[in-house]
Amino acid sequence: MNTQAPALVVLAAGMARRYGGVKPLAPIGPNGEAVLDLLVSDAVAAGFGRIVLVLHPETGPSIRYHVEQTWPERIEVVFGTQRLPLGTVHAVLAARDLLEPDASFAVSNADDVYGMGPMRQLADHLVSDRMEHTLIGFHLGSTISTDDPVTRGICRVGPDGLLTGLDERRLVTRHDGGASFRPGDGLEPGELPPDALASVNLWGFRPDIWDVLQAAMDHSGLDEEALLAQVAAGQEIPKSEVLLPEVVATMVQAGDGLPVRVQSTDAVLMGVTHAADLPVVSAELAQMVSQGERPARLWGN
Repeated sequence: MNTQAPALVVLAAGMARRYGGVKPLAPIGPNGEAVLDLLVSDAVAAGFGRIVLVLHPETGPSIRYHVEQTWPERIEVVFGTQRLPLGTVHAVLAARDLLEPDASFAVSNADDVYGMGPMRQLADHLVSDRMEHTLIGFHLGSTISTDDPVTRGICRVGPDGLLTGLDERRLVTRHDGGASFRPGDGLEPGELPPDALASVNLWGFRPDIWDVLQAAMDHSGLDEEALLAQVAAGQEIPKSEVLLPEVVATMVQAGDGLPVRVQSTDAVLMGVTHAADLPVVSAELAQMVSQGERPARLWGN
């Protein structure tokens, strides 16, 4: 068994146009802690070591300043840059040189608080000898806090617990207080049960994934240097992204890489997609702290 603490790559380069601000810094904790603070504090407590923050050139400086001013010095954090918005595969590849070349690692969003339980499941898998990637699957009903629409990847899982496919469903809204969930994308099924397993981008990868990600990026034809030259010349670049869930789904369907084990969790996702999510998530976190389900202070203080 590999006992070295795995690294966590946090995708913090999104521009959050629906939210209207820097979502990773949204103050949702009982003491004004940011989403990113809660996320990483949970990850460190669960057994993660190096934290790799992938930032955008525009919003990155404010995130980096916050981290450098408020996080304990003992937290090992490094910063990568995704220079263009070319999708989550491109963002993960921006972290490659900041990780050990032959080490397993995890990937998460920067605007979701997954909880210590799911983070520990992920860390434990990565230090095990199982030659599988993994995905932590949340019950759909535990990932949507308000009536505003979200996008969710609905997992298809075989009897052996391995991922067989991911169906991205858009404009998913809850109905009857969460008794059912209905996508607005016109696809079937038109209604999803609350217990459907959903991906919220909490992955654990073996180093074999690098070849898969790089091949997908090369196949896309998106040349970062050429596109940067277009931007410098005042031209617009195509709105095209290479998305991590889609690439992983293609990999498992083709059988080209390691299998992906889906680990389910009963945890409640605390995510910030819309500004209206803030008071709801803040209230839920405060209640969890008051009931002893979350620590009152970060970083083990």
